[in-house]
Amino acid sequence: MTKIDPYLHAVLLLHGSGKEVTAAHIASVLKSVGAEADEAKCKVLADAVKGVNFEDLLKNVSFAAAAPAAAAPAAGAAKKEEKKEEESAEKKEEQAAEGLASLFG
Repeated sequence: MTKIDPYLHAVLLLHGSGKEVTAAHIASVLKSVGAEADEAKCKVLADAVKGVNFEDLLKNVSFAAAAPAAAAPAAGAAKKEEKKEEESAEKKEEQAAEGLASLFG
């Protein structure tokens, strides 16, 4: 499982609960779970997410997560096609070899 930054979790938690995302709120969320909060990171992150439309961002993330699942069957089909092409090429080589063998009796 991929580890996700606790600061980002705090931002999402604040957003989901309808609270304003500030450095103090981020630090407060982190401290509430027993983590140490770096005030500088909290401030930088709070400034970075000002004006971010989380609804659109989360919709895009869920869409991006669904895309690889939809692409998986297509990849399987491509592998089957590739396998058929290899088998076809092998058959042609065998037929060519048989043809040459018949020349030499």
